[in-house]
Amino acid sequence: MALSLKTFCRVMGLVLCGNALIVYFASHSIGTAVVTTLACSLLLQLAYFASVLFLIWRSGCVSRAGQMAEHFGSCKEVGSEPPDLDEATYESADLLQRDQMLAISLLLP
Repeated sequence: MALSLKTFCRVMGLVLCGNALIVYFASHSIGTAVVTTLACSLLLQLAYFASVLFLIWRSGCVSRAGQMAEHFGSCKEVGSEPPDLDEATYESADLLQRDQMLAISLLLP
């Protein structure tokens, strides 16, 4: 399920405005509310970046596990030889490029 940019911006705006209002009513200081809201914004951005890195890492682990399973499955068949090394190299390069494009598309609006 993909989160559209419009929805993401709305949710982030609601969180930051809610944070600013709560801090202002608790401290009665506009300066404190602004500083706390900026800190909350940075924390949200760090969490988003960390989640993207986690998704990239997880997709790499899954693709490597799939390649290993395919390789061992083909070797166990009677009379078959393991796949060509060049073919496996090109396939893994294609998967790496796909994962990088996915990561870039997640970072871009």
